[in-house]
Amino acid sequence: MVEQGGRLGDKVAIVTGAGFRGEVIGNGAATAITFARHGARVLLVDLDERNVMRTFDQINTEGGEAKVFLGDVSTQKDCKAMVEESIKHYGNLDILHNNVGIGGSGTVVDANPDDWDEIMAVNLKSMMLTGKYSVPAMASGGGGAIVNISSISAIRPRGLTSYTVSKAGVIALTKAMAVDHAADGIRVNCILPGPVYSSMTAGAMSEDRREIRRKASPLGIEGTPWDIAMAALYLASSEARWVTGVILNVDGGVTLLSPRR
Repeated sequence: MVEQGGRLGDKVAIVTGAGFRGEVIGNGAATAITFARHGARVLLVDLDERNVMRTFDQINTEGGEAKVFLGDVSTQKDCKAMVEESIKHYGNLDILHNNVGIGGSGTVVDANPDDWDEIMAVNLKSMMLTGKYSVPAMASGGGGAIVNISSISAIRPRGLTSYTVSKAGVIALTKAMAVDHAADGIRVNCILPGPVYSSMTAGAMSEDRREIRRKASPLGIEGTPWDIAMAALYLASSEARWVTGVILNVDGGVTLLSPRR
């Protein structure tokens, strides 16, 4: 249920990729629900109406406040319209959570140039475009917080070259934005999720594979989207007022170990 006077106080947040499919929740949905539970009014952005309405319904059931915006954040017009909708409906914008992403596989030898361009557009260009319109809106309101979702694949390649490059670009973009917009009172940070069991991975995940991924963590714990959401909550809140340009691994320590064989 919604926490009165919660950690996000009456802030306005945009969460991209806020929907989820299947029985397992996704990172974006968990973050949107967590933000709403802590007092934020959330604009839920997704391409798929059915998926995003599931997130909206849960927030609504818990007494939170949210609105749905259907759009493609890899396009400039939808990113502009998304921010305009936030200002029109809620009056301002305090938090942007960039969660949208798609997978990719293979080496540069295997890469299809069209697929490469799509992955870069969805995983990286989209964050430039959302920032292009969110930053001025936040600056005019006195500042804000941006949280970008990358992946541990950005620092630990594993045969997914296009995905790795796009997610590494998110790290560089985060650092550049943190420097460029600090004077506007805008903090920009980045989360690198590890092998989380989420709606994005559940469909192709056997119980044996889940167990291998769990054991890959020195903590011996399977990560969930709620772990990513709680990290995002901290970075979006005033508790992190002196934190910017940070690249935060949320992976149970997976990146500290060599692969198990």
